Amino acid sequence: MILVLNAGSSSLKAALFDRALAERARWTVAEIGRAARLDGAPVEAPDHEAALRHVLDRLPGRVEAAAHRVVHGGTLRAPVALDEPALAAIEAAAPLAPLHNPSALAGIRAVAALLPGLPQTASLDTAFHATIPQAASTYALPEPHRTRLRRTGFHGLSYASLAARLSPLPRRLLAFHLGNGASACAILEGRSVATTMGATPLGGMVMGTRDGTLEPGATLALARALGVEEAERLLTRESGLLALAGASDMRALLARDDRAALDHFAHWAARAGASLLPSLGGLDALAFTGGIGENAAPLREAIRALLAFAGDVPVHVVPAEEERRIAADALALLGAPG
Repeated sequence: MILVLNAGSSSLKAALFDRALAERARWTVAEIGRAARLDGAPVEAPDHEAALRHVLDRLPGRVEAAAHRVVHGGTLRAPVALDEPALAAIEAAAPLAPLHNPSALAGIRAVAALLPGLPQTASLDTAFHATIPQAASTYALPEPHRTRLRRTGFHGLSYASLAARLSPLPRRLLAFHLGNGASACAILEGRSVATTMGATPLGGMVMGTRDGTLEPGATLALARALGVEEAERLLTRESGLLALAGASDMRALLARDDRAALDHFAHWAARAGASLLPSLGGLDALAFTGGIGENAAPLREAIRALLAFAGDVPVHVVPAEEERRIAADALALLGAPG
C-alpha cells in the first residue's frame, strides 16, 4: 500500500491506496502545534512527526512507500524518488513557495525519522507545466535571474488528474483550479502551454488570502513601507477575499450573497483565464476543479458568462483526485503495476 501525505504548515492530510489505486483510508491532523485534532478528536501533536505517529498507529497494514505532494519542485521536472539531490532541489525552491515547501520537507523528515529506510517519492505541482513553451515561461530579466526564475506554474497535479479523467479530452481546454488557492491553465492536446501562476503561488487571480493581481511596483512599495517580511505576510495571509470581505471561505460569501466579493472573484478569474486563450488559438471547452470549482455553481456560471465571447463551449466539472495521482506516480517509480 502507498501512504500519500500532504503536509501543510499546521496540518497533515494522509490517504492510503492499494496497488489497484483504490482508497483504503483517509486521515487529517489539523492545528498541529496548537489544539491538534485527528479527524476532529483531540490529540497531542506538537509537530509533524507527532502528527504522523498518530496516522501510523491507525494503519491497517504495512506500507511500501510514502508519497508526498510537493508544491514547488525547483529544477525537478517529473515525479521523483526522494534522495539527497532531490531533497536539496525542493529545499532550494522553498523561498519561492514559503507556505508550502517547508511543510512538505517536514513531512518527509517525519517519515524518515519514524520509518527509516521506507522508500519515499515526491509528486510535484510544477511538473505538469514543464511543457510550457519558452516564450510563455520566461521572464524578461537579465541573467542569472532569467534562468533562476521562470513561470513554473502550480496546481499541476490537479490539472494532470483533470486531463486524465476527461474522455474524450477537448483539444483546446481552459481549466480552472479554484480553491483557497486559484489558477487557470491552458491545456492544448493534453499538455500545459500556459498558466496564470508564475514563479510563485502568489500571482494570477484573486484567492482566499492572496490578492494575486498586484503589480510589481506596488509590491515594491509595500515592501519599502512595511519591510519585506511584513509585506510577505500581508500578501500571502491577509489579502484576497479575506481582505475584501472579512472571510476567505467561499461558502460563507455565497451564503450571505456578498455580491462585491463574488463579482470581484469571478471578474479576475475570467480575466486571468482569458489571457491564456492566445496560447490555445481558440477554445473547445471549459473545465473546473477544486473545492470552489466543483461546488460553487453560481461562480462557475459567472465565469462562463464572462468568457462567452470565446464561444458557447461545453463546461466540465471534474472532482480533484490529486492523491490518487500521487499514489500512481509512486507505484510507477517503484516499478509496480498501476
